[in-house]
Amino acid sequence: MKPRVVRSALFTLLAVVSAMAGQAQAQSWPEKPITFIVPFAAGGGTDAFARPLAAQLDAQLGKRVLIENRAGAGGTVGASAAAKAAPDGYTFFMGAAHHAIAPSLYPNLDYNIEKDFIAVALIARPPQVVVVNPDKVAAKTLAEFIAYAKANPGKLNYGSAGAGTTHHLAGELFKILTKTNIQHVPYRGAGPAMQDLIAGHVPVVFDGLGSSAAPVRAGQLRALAVAAPKRVAAFPDLPTAAEAGLAGYEVSTWYGLFAPKNTPPAIVEQMVKELQKAMQTPAIKEAWERNGSDVPDVTGPAFAKMVSSEVERWRKVVTEANVKLD
Repeated sequence: MKPRVVRSALFTLLAVVSAMAGQAQAQSWPEKPITFIVPFAAGGGTDAFARPLAAQLDAQLGKRVLIENRAGAGGTVGASAAAKAAPDGYTFFMGAAHHAIAPSLYPNLDYNIEKDFIAVALIARPPQVVVVNPDKVAAKTLAEFIAYAKANPGKLNYGSAGAGTTHHLAGELFKILTKTNIQHVPYRGAGPAMQDLIAGHVPVVFDGLGSSAAPVRAGQLRALAVAAPKRVAAFPDLPTAAEAGLAGYEVSTWYGLFAPKNTPPAIVEQMVKELQKAMQTPAIKEAWERNGSDVPDVTGPAFAKMVSSEVERWRKVVTEANVKLD
């Protein structure tokens, strides 16, 4: 037999053996607890979706799905840790729209969201919302708040989940469109920002609806407008920014599950199936609607393509708005 034929046959045999090993590994997976690295502090928008999802997967898989919060640097600390995790199917990363923004703001990232991860599935996509502390801001409408901000240039602060997050860029876009001067105060996640907003330490946050929905319902915060093209079912009386008089103000976030590069394809495929099953349960559908999100079905290559388009979209926004890290 010719050497070239032998090599070809050997490569084919190795590919078959590798595929069979991967299938066997997927059939036995999971054999131990799975960790979801959430790159923001507990209590934020990412948690609002990650924790119910983890609980549902617990029930389906018969193994614990643990949440590990690793906050810092606009979500890039947790992303860096996840990118370096063993690609064995037991560590996944709950990324967000913030991670499509980060490449344009952090020139020295030690990971690449497009190359160092496998895009598994889009999990949720709630819109941003303008929320204020009612004890600190008397405005009842978005127009009243804009007028108040214009009358008090440089005297208002807005909190965010961190520099370079959608909260941050939503605030900067708001300032550009309204020609107002509001100072940015970055936090280590939406949870701490929400806590300080409720406590009155900052008067306004341009937040994802996932983390602000509960305090708005409880009367702790006042929502002025949703930055979406249409109203959300969970808050039918809340006007869009355009309806409230601010045309062009549309900002939404998204949350997605990623696996470290080189995670076995068979395990990734199995996780996709488990996610699709989980997302159709009444518990998840109700939680997502409560937090202002639909239940998306965007997985694998389609999700990867979406991430790449988001990286490019936010690069243009950062450049046009001349956004700098604080």
